[in-house]
Amino acid sequence: MTARGWSWRHAGRLRPAVSDLDLDIHPGERVLLLGASGAGKSTLLAGLAGVLGGDEEGDSTGELLVDSVHPADTRGRVGLVLQDPDSQVVLARVGDDVAFACENLGVPRGEIWRRVASALEATGLDLPLDHSTSELSGGQKQRLALAGALAMEPGLLLLDEPTANLDPAGVIEVRDAVARVQAETGATLVVVEHRVSVWLPVVDRVIVLAAGGGVLADGDPRTVLAAEGVGLAESGVWVPGAGVPLPQRSSSTGTGLLDLDGVAVGRRRGVAVAAGIRARIDAGRAVAITGPNGAGKSTLALTIAGLLPPVDGRVVAGEGLAAGAGPSPVKWRSRDLLTRIGTVFQEPEHQFLAATVRAELAVGPRALRLPQAEIDQRVDELLARLRLDRLAGANPFTLSGGEKRRLSVATVLATRPSILVLDEPTFGQDARTWRELVALLGELLDTGSAVVAVTHDAEFVDVLADDVLTLGGATSTSRPRLSASRATETGVLS
Repeated sequence: MTARGWSWRHAGRLRPAVSDLDLDIHPGERVLLLGASGAGKSTLLAGLAGVLGGDEEGDSTGELLVDSVHPADTRGRVGLVLQDPDSQVVLARVGDDVAFACENLGVPRGEIWRRVASALEATGLDLPLDHSTSELSGGQKQRLALAGALAMEPGLLLLDEPTANLDPAGVIEVRDAVARVQAETGATLVVVEHRVSVWLPVVDRVIVLAAGGGVLADGDPRTVLAAEGVGLAESGVWVPGAGVPLPQRSSSTGTGLLDLDGVAVGRRRGVAVAAGIRARIDAGRAVAITGPNGAGKSTLALTIAGLLPPVDGRVVAGEGLAAGAGPSPVKWRSRDLLTRIGTVFQEPEHQFLAATVRAELAVGPRALRLPQAEIDQRVDELLARLRLDRLAGANPFTLSGGEKRRLSVATVLATRPSILVLDEPTFGQDARTWRELVALLGELLDTGSAVVAVTHDAEFVDVLADDVLTLGGATSTSRPRLSASRATETGVLS
């Protein structure tokens, strides 16, 4: 792979996502690609995969080559796993989805299914071939996307945050599977990951993109981290051992906002993925929902948010939250939910409605019929606080994964709901934006709002959570926490 003065600017954007890039990556290298949120890491991977689009999608200058040709002409040579695995699900059944790329490359039928079985085993996706892809959790979709890329047996494997939605055990399992496949095939590996410590044991080179263009650092991982560690940490890279200054917040118990009474949750009527859940959500407290992939965490979050009916049991709003709207959130109108329960989905794109970042932030306040002056004040405050001000005029769908996540959180904060339900809120964040997001949520808690967060982020749980609800298998379980400084160590909250 070769880049010579390469730049890419998305259509409608004033600044390029990547600029003045000069870089060589040699066959068989294992590269960890780092940089602050918005530095252009995902754009570079899309460019190498030949999927950035034509002139109508943006402007390209300079030269970017794979195997000495334009990336779009390297059919079957490049495998890409996107930041949003949901966008890579193509077919209705797991086996067919993994086989899709191989079929398009004309791989013989018998060889396809050998590759499918091998890829599913390597990624730990232990499901029948006819299992519905629509019933997969976010983490399982991430494994599915990786399996599809591995089945291609590409010469260049590009991974964009491939473990972001995985539970801790799954992170190590998938990383080791990628390392094993790379060793067996000799493929070139380029992986984007904010948290260096995860991939450091299996890469032989670190490249850091500078936010303003070009390369900030490049070389042997330990040499780069030793020489540039302080500067990298300041730029937002999660440098091992550097530590992240953590915001302080008070811990308090306010009025009860929501009660879960023997709740069972599921996406289909009568079919529960988790059951027997008892919890209370109080004003001023944060509840972290944790557990392995597929345990029902996102489904529980949607049920708490009033977007899915419980399969069994009751979700009952407290007097203050339910006033004028009735006791059951699932029966509330959208306008009732706006100031009571705000939801941030696992896939940020699923909640974008407007053509610009600024307009997106104004959707909720405008639905509340707030005065224009107050709408502008709320929007400006959130743009500045979450480092989105320079992107105010950008199309939300052209943002990086981390920027999309911050925008999705900001759109909900704009209506100032009593309960904020977040699904993987720190996905794609560098150390700096992670800290700022956590600080903002801490301030929200201190003003009396409640936060419910589905997360695999142990640091987020340690810093913010007052209570931890751990799902495992089909029931909520009691599971002790390590470093449980403020958390209630229980799976059933009361």
